[in-house]
Amino acid sequence: MADADPRPRRRAAALPLPETVALVLQGGGALGSYQAGVIEGLSAAAIEPDWVAGISIGAVNAAIVAGNPPERRIERLRAFWDQVTSWLPSFPILPEDRVREAVHEWSAGFVALSGVPGFFGPRFVPPMLAQPGTCEALSFYDTTPLRATLDALIDWDLANEGPVRLSVGAVDVESGNFRYFDTVEERLDARHVMASGALPPGLPPVEIDGRWYWDGGLVSNTPLQHVLDHQREGMIVFQVDLFPAAAKRPRTITDVAAREKEIRYSSRTRQVTDQLMRLRKERELIRKVLAKVAPELRKDPDVVALAALAAEKPVSLVHLIHRARAWQGGARDYEFSTRTMRDHWDAGHAAIAATMENAELVAENILTGRTAAFDLAR
Repeated sequence: MADADPRPRRRAAALPLPETVALVLQGGGALGSYQAGVIEGLSAAAIEPDWVAGISIGAVNAAIVAGNPPERRIERLRAFWDQVTSWLPSFPILPEDRVREAVHEWSAGFVALSGVPGFFGPRFVPPMLAQPGTCEALSFYDTTPLRATLDALIDWDLANEGPVRLSVGAVDVESGNFRYFDTVEERLDARHVMASGALPPGLPPVEIDGRWYWDGGLVSNTPLQHVLDHQREGMIVFQVDLFPAAAKRPRTITDVAAREKEIRYSSRTRQVTDQLMRLRKERELIRKVLAKVAPELRKDPDVVALAALAAEKPVSLVHLIHRARAWQGGARDYEFSTRTMRDHWDAGHAAIAATMENAELVAENILTGRTAAFDLAR
């Protein structure tokens, strides 16, 4: 059990909250509107994050949260998602999966040809004809519009100096090393968020301090490890995954493309979570053994060192996983239509509602100071 904390425990509508509330947002392009629905649901439940960490589109949502006061976050998230889906408005269609799938694939094709307003657009000169070594030669789309969008929606002074910690992950193009940009360590701006979502070969690398960076999802599509590695007190983590690890066997070639992305982008998430739980159980066993050590041996340097290695703070890890509909194929991460955006948003909001209905399980875990993972919205 965790040591008693003299500070009064915060409480949301359905949960006693530990010292830190973290929001961990996976990458997944157009699926990111599911995260926006989750954030809206958390706000409705009076759960405000102390720390937001994101990869790719998760970095965009995270920066909007950190860079706006609580009363403006949902408005700003709405503004972003309304803008990037504005070229493909919702219109009446037959409520049948095959029709919806056809519209879904057509919408994704439109995005591939035309880009996304306020996000990226096609280059007029193909990269094969551009000057080698330039960004124009390294991507099919130009992300200049995204910088203006981020600057319009985010107060960077608040994001860097406000109460919510912001972390975004990217990959160094030359070294291949993963790097987190964190407001605790440095000042962040639109470049860092854009770097986290610079997925090649579609989007160009982003230069920061003389180094080029690509999408963090190339190495790890979840920032969970960064958050846990820097944990200093009791924590609840709401981890919003856009690709499920488990799904049905594919039946068509488009199903294969979809399933490949799910496995590729969820594998690291599952690995980190499994590793977390395994290490926590091992440390718990070590602490039980150390409690049986004779008092005269407890000051032995080896015993002290082992106790330090086994020390930890409790974590309640709450999974919120986007699970694709029957009509969603391999293009789901770049299908930016208003209809689909609203569908994802509503699904995220519903996932939080389902989680809150079973919140007593998480509440008990927080109050007893244990570590456990939950998927209550399945």
